[in-house]
Parts: sequence; C-alpha cells; structure tokens
Amino acid sequence: MLPSLFANTLVNFTVGLALVMAWRTHREQQFLHALGLSTLMQAMAPVAFALWWHGQGLVAAGAAVLLAVAGGGSLLLLALGVARLAGREPPARTRWVVAVGLLLLYGALVPLNLRAAAFAHAALSLVVGMLAARWLWPGPLAERLSGVLLIAVGAVQFVFLLVGEPGAGWQAALGTVLRAALGLALLYAAVARSAAATRHLRDQYLRMTEKSHFGVVVIQDEQVVYANTAARQIYLRPLPQPIPVPWHSEHLLDEDRQAARQRHLAVVTGAVEHASWAGPRTRADGRRLQLRFASWRIDWDGRPAEQVVVIDDTEHHDTTAALLHQATHDGLTGLPNRSALMAQLAQWCGQGRPFALLVMDVDRFQLFNEAHGPSVGDLLLCALGAALREAVPEPARLLRLGEDEFALLLPLQGVAPAAAAQARALAERVRARLRDPLVLPAHRFYVDMSIGIALHPDMATQPEALLRAAQAAVHAAKAIPGLAVCMADPRFERGSGASLLAEQGLRAGLRNEEFVLAFQPKRSARDGRLTGFEALVRWQRPGAGLVSPADFIPAAERTGLIGPLGALILDKACAQVAAWQRAGVAGVPVAVNVSPLQLLDAGFAGLVGRTLARHGVSPDALAIEITESAAVAHLDDARQRIQELRALGLEVSLDDFGAGISSLNILRSLPLQGVKLDRLLIDPLPAPDALAVVRAVCQLASALGMTVVAEGVETAAQADAARQAGCDQLQGYHFGRPLPPADAEACLRRATAGADGAAAAQPPGGTTDAMPALAICASSLDLTPLTPTAPTR
Repeated sequence: MLPSLFANTLVNFTVGLALVMAWRTHREQQFLHALGLSTLMQAMAPVAFALWWHGQGLVAAGAAVLLAVAGGGSLLLLALGVARLAGREPPARTRWVVAVGLLLLYGALVPLNLRAAAFAHAALSLVVGMLAARWLWPGPLAERLSGVLLIAVGAVQFVFLLVGEPGAGWQAALGTVLRAALGLALLYAAVARSAAATRHLRDQYLRMTEKSHFGVVVIQDEQVVYANTAARQIYLRPLPQPIPVPWHSEHLLDEDRQAARQRHLAVVTGAVEHASWAGPRTRADGRRLQLRFASWRIDWDGRPAEQVVVIDDTEHHDTTAALLHQATHDGLTGLPNRSALMAQLAQWCGQGRPFALLVMDVDRFQLFNEAHGPSVGDLLLCALGAALREAVPEPARLLRLGEDEFALLLPLQGVAPAAAAQARALAERVRARLRDPLVLPAHRFYVDMSIGIALHPDMATQPEALLRAAQAAVHAAKAIPGLAVCMADPRFERGSGASLLAEQGLRAGLRNEEFVLAFQPKRSARDGRLTGFEALVRWQRPGAGLVSPADFIPAAERTGLIGPLGALILDKACAQVAAWQRAGVAGVPVAVNVSPLQLLDAGFAGLVGRTLARHGVSPDALAIEITESAAVAHLDDARQRIQELRALGLEVSLDDFGAGISSLNILRSLPLQGVKLDRLLIDPLPAPDALAVVRAVCQLASALGMTVVAEGVETAAQADAARQAGCDQLQGYHFGRPLPPADAEACLRRATAGADGAAAAQPPGGTTDAMPALAICASSLDLTPLTPTAPTR
C-alpha cells in the first residue's frame, strides 16, 4: 500500500506543480491556478492517510486534521477550477460560503468517523466531476475528456470504502493514473485555449491593420513578411509584388541604408525598445514621399521581428512647406519678405560674419498708383523685382520688405573701407540697371530709388538696430534728388529717435502745459528804445530740460498737434500781456509766430479774437508773424487770413523773408504791415553785396509802407550795417537773448522809467547808440557783454 500511496503523492505533486507553472506562463488561464493548487493539496492526502492509519495519539490526531484540510481545500479548489474552465466564475461571497461549509463538514466528520469523511469527500468529488462533465461537454475534446476524467477521479475514491484496506493500494494506483491523465488533458486544454486566443488576437490585429490608414510592415530575417493594404498603397506595390526592406532599396543613400540595417538589428535584438525616424522616400512610380516611421520588436510565428508603422506625411509636409514659404515670401513678387530678412539677419549676426544690408525705397511710388491705378503699381513692383534680381549677382540676396521697399543682403570680404566699397559697388549696379526703363505690357517707366547702406558689425550688431540704421540712411538719401545712395550714420538714427520721442511726448506735454514762453526784445534801429518782444516757445520736458522748437515744431506739424500747440502759445502770450498790464507796466507789442497749418485754418482769426477777449487784451498789444514759405505756398489763403486779422486790429508781418524762394512781388500782393529779414540776409553784413540786397528790400518795404525788422543781429557791425541799409527795428543776441517773463517784465519797467530813453541822446549812425538798451535788457540775465563782440550761440 505504501508504495502506491507514495507514487500517488509524487504524481499529484508533479501534476499540480506543472499546472501552476503553466498558469505562471499563461496568466489568462486562471483555471490552471485553481486546479494546480487543488492537485497539490490532494498530494498531501495519501501522506496524511498513511500517518493516520499507522499512527497513534497525537500523530493520528494531527494526520486527521491534515486530512480534513487537504480534503476540504482540494475539493474547494477543484470546484473553483472547474467553474473557471467552464466560464462560470462564482462570486466571491459564494466561494467563502462553500469554503466555510467544507471546513465545518470535514472538521466535524474526520475526528468522529474517518470513513464517513472519506465517503463525503468521494461523493462531493463525484458531484463536482459530473458538473464539470456537463459544463465542459459543449467544448473542445480536451475539455470534454477533462470532465470525464474528473468523474472517474471522484468514482475511484469509493474503492477503499467498498473493499476496505486491501483496496487502498488499488485506489491509490488508479488515482495516480487518472490524475496524470487529467493533468495532461488540462495542460492540453490550456495550450489549445492559448493558441485560440493567439489566433483570435492575430485575426483582430490583421483586421485592424488591413483597415488602418497607416502602413504596417513586419520585417523578419531581412524580409518583409507582412504588409497591409495601406503600406502597399504608400509604396505602390500591389500583391503579389514584394516590398523590399529599406536597406535593399535602390533609392537610399549608402549611409541611410547602413543606418536602416543597424536600426533593425537594434530593435530585433532588444537593444532599442522603440525607434522612430522620418525622411523622404521614393515609391515605385518615382514620386517623392515624406514618410514618418515608428518600430518596435514583436514575436512573429514564435520568432523576433520588427513591426514598422509607416505614416504618409507628404500632404502635411507639402502644406507646411507652402505655409512656411507663404510666411517668408512676398505673394506679389515671390521674393523673401521681412520675416525672412529678420531670420537671416539674426543668423548672420549670431555668426558674427561681416555683411552689408542695403535698404532700397522707390521714390514717389504713390504717383504711379494715383496716375495708373494699383494694378499697374503691382506690375511695376513685379518688374522692378525681376530687374533687381537680374542686376544683383550671387551671393547677394534680394528681398522685399514692404509696399515699395526692397532690401539686399551682401556677404562681405575683408574690412572697412574695402567692405564699404563692396556695398557701394552693389548699389551702383542697382543704379546702373535703373537708368534704363522698366518695361510693362502697356508702359515704360523710369524708377528712382533711395538706397541706404548699413554694415555689420561696424554700424550695429543686432538685427533690429541694423535695419533701423539702414532705413534711417534711406530717409537721408531721400533728401538727395535722383538715384541717391547714403551710408548709415549714428546721427541719422539719433535724429529719428528724437523725432519719435518728441511725437510720443507732445500730447502729454500739451495736456500738462509743459510749454513755456521766452521773450526776445526788438530795438529801434534809430534810438535803441524797446519796440516789442517776440514770443518764443520752449518745451520744459520733464527729465530732458528745455527742448528747442526745431525738435518739436516739425513733430507737432506731422502729428496734427500744431493747432492745439499754436492755440496754447497764443493763450500764454495773451495771458502774459494781460499780467503785465495788470502790473502797470507800459506794454509793447508781443509778436507770435503762426505755423503754415494754422494759416490754412479758416477759424484762426476767430480763435485769435476770442483769446484776446478772454484775457482782456487790446489787439494793438499783439502782433502776428507768418512765415514766408506759408505765404508763398498758400497765397490766397494767406491773403484772406491776413485781411481777417487786420480787421481785428492786429499787426501782421512776414517772417523769415529771404529764407526760401523769396519774391519781392509777395510784399505787394499781401496786406502786410511789416517784414522781418531772415538771418541769412543779415549774417553776411556788412559785406557790400549783402548790404545792397538788404537796402533794396528796405526801399521796397518803405515804399509799400511796411516796417522792416532785421533778425539775427549778433554784432555791432551787423547792427550798424542794417541801420544804414534802412532797417527800422533790430533783433538778435547783440540786443538781448530770449528772456523769461520776469526778466522781460524788468526790461519793460526800465523802459517805462525812462532808462531806454537815454539812448535817444546818442547821435544816429553811431555804434554806441544801441549800447544803453543792450545793457538794460541783458543785465537781468547777465548773458550779453557790454562790448560789441558776438556772443556764443
């Protein structure tokens, strides 16, 4: 009996261990786990039975407990394994209820009557076997056989109960055979199920890949063993044509072919878990494709292989390339645009290489649009781009920056001045081409361009700064007629920067009333007495000090702020005159300059009248000076405004006479009361030719009943010559710098007290008759010396 029990134990243990190991390999086969543990527990039953049969006392009692645990546990796991094999997984609550019931049953029967316990175990095993046979009969042969063997395993346990001790050996022997057969049947069922699952997954995979829009290729042993429909369409390889592996493609370069082979080996051997790459490929009809790839290792028919997913990115690549080209190229001429220029500038500046940036702007391009329409303007730009492309040699690069603005980038050899000479030579090629007309379908046009040149790194080292420098040079070149070329200079950019700062700060300056007036005295040429002041505006800008009118008046005219600024100046001048009148100071006329844009305003005379009335100032206390350029450019409007101002009782004079294209006829054409000679006529005095010109103007003005004022008198010699030529009043640094209101008031008080009258005793024509007045008005600032030397400006 003992040998049979030992063999039974060994077989049960071996079969149980095999089932558990099979489960570890195929975790999805959960029934193997339960049936393997059941068989292992069953392996303990013969040992426990032998100990109980031959043992005494505690040994027999311990063996009885072991028999209860082994019997109940193996039966519970057997039922659970059969349920899982049949696909009838019981709920956890049911499993616990059955487990507790079996433990109670075996715990009660084994100590009382081992035969009763054995009978119960055999009966329950037979019931489990019968259920298994019923549940598994519709399944495969191996599973049906497993159900039959489970019935036999349960039935054989009745041998000992029916025959007694002589039947124990036979039961053990039959149980060993049946358990071995059951183990084999279960293992076969597990393998069959795994194979079926694998086939199912493979079928699913194939169905999925065949419907996929992405190409799927499996490479094994340097052969394409599988390619789905999408992959064949990508490579244009219909069945049965094979798809060559990448390193066998005749379209790959040698280095690419070698890299493909090494990547495949790395993936298949597991050195690389996942690989991805992209690049151009050529399909069977010669079309170039842009493909993206990703690959990893798989098992194909039990051997390692590489699965490659192929994505045709050609459309996206071409769309992206088109969008990039659109973003970096001009749609009209096809030339690279400003974005491309900035990218190239950033690259070259980062590399530190010397190069020249030439910015070219079409002069008077708006005339072409206005005369012929925008369509002709577009044709002209296209023709200009083509002409410049032909004229510009390699390696220079032509770009279009804006509507009528082009640029050239030229790598330079050597250093300045050789670099500058290369840039000028390129500009000269452009000028030479543009001396010939541009031919359009229905027109022939000559085009002038202003060219600005900035050198890197001499002028700037940053892209934005270099472009600003070149564009500032273009603006400087536009002041030169024709095809002008100008090299960048720091002062151009400083001038542009100052203009921009002035434009940005003007509105705040007007809102905060940061503008103040200075008053420069006018003197009688005959006796030196004070005859008036000219109100000169200054901008007291926070953080910048006093700003000259030359810096902010043009900015005010460009931005349309000259009207509010002029109204503010007029208001401050009238307010100051009113303050002097309230202080009891005898007034003299205060002259206010008027911008040409103000002169074009039909409501200007009304504004002046309202301002005078608001401050209670009489019209004879205010004088208006208009510029010669405004009067010449807008003669009719100037005549109308002057008549309106004269009707208010104001004195109107022509300022800066001789600074522009002067016409003596203008003095006759306008109802003026005075004329002020520009410093350009006064500076050459006392030269005889200059004296003759001034004398002629004075004679004509005298004949027309006008007062003549000489502006910019800085020396005694100039003052004496202007007096001799016939000027009525003199103004300039020789007689006093512009004074703050308080110092101008002091000058007025001295004039009221008769201090200026001392000059009346001096004989006319002498060089000393103006000196007392000079001393009186300059003493408050102590700026002008008492000797007739020209002060520094």
